[in-house]
Amino acid sequence: MYHKVVKNKAYFSRYQVKYRRRREGKTDYYARKRLVTQDKTKYNAPKYRLVVRFSNKNVTAQIIYARIQGDFVFCQAHSRELPRYGIKHGLTNWTAAYATGLLVARRALEKVGLGDKYEGQKEPTGELVLTEELEGDDERRPFKCYLDVGLKRTTTGSRVFAAMKGASDGGLFIPHSEKRFPGYDPENKSLDAEVLKKYIYGGHVAEYMESLEEEDDERFKKQFASYLEDEITSEDIEEMYTNAYAAIREDPVFKPSEKEKDWKAESGQHRSKRLTHEQRQTRIQEKITKFKEGAATEAEAAGADDDDEDDE
Repeated sequence: MYHKVVKNKAYFSRYQVKYRRRREGKTDYYARKRLVTQDKTKYNAPKYRLVVRFSNKNVTAQIIYARIQGDFVFCQAHSRELPRYGIKHGLTNWTAAYATGLLVARRALEKVGLGDKYEGQKEPTGELVLTEELEGDDERRPFKCYLDVGLKRTTTGSRVFAAMKGASDGGLFIPHSEKRFPGYDPENKSLDAEVLKKYIYGGHVAEYMESLEEEDDERFKKQFASYLEDEITSEDIEEMYTNAYAAIREDPVFKPSEKEKDWKAESGQHRSKRLTHEQRQTRIQEKITKFKEGAATEAEAAGADDDDEDDE
């Protein structure tokens, strides 16, 4: 029976491997091309992306622009910084993602000197509000960037849109619609602003805490043990997030955490110090001298043994 060879020599001679990050399943190059490519009429102006990524314990929001050399991070914020503003629990939930987006937005605007002109939504209502350009010929336009979700599924209510909503309410101009926010009804094609507002202030967490406490008190105490240790109940959730948003707007500047040890000196203890050329040459001469002395000592010892045998 005849079998046609599909992958023959001609096939393999023309085969081209995909990009490394595509082989690793890390980058969607179809989406990246459209997020990075800038209009030729804008010359060398960077095209900024709001990159949102999630890990098991952290939310990362970065404003990045691309160059031929690679991507450069203009500004970034992490949910692990939120305890400084009063949010010490649930650092990966929907509301924490919103707070992280708000933090990176305020931080970026302060960096470019637009923090006072574009304040965003100080008291979010859950409605769709895009940052608009200020009136006047001399006024600067808002800081514009595009949402980069990576490989994450863009389902309705996803946390990536929480970070986007936080950044938009923080004063950045991010083109988007209301279709992927919690509370959007695809049949009526309308957004329930009250539902979105509830998510912004952690109302969904408070509701779950109340329902779980009624249904299974033991599981509630186990799951929300860290909340109970700090005496945070379902009634305190909204106030906690409200105060945190105000604190973020008041001081969004990054401050490094205090280190218990001087880790640079600590790691230097276990790392061999690089020697200079003169030190290396001196060390070699010492080894040669030591080797010759050892060889001479062995020769003397061997000669002494031979004399003892002759005497016997």
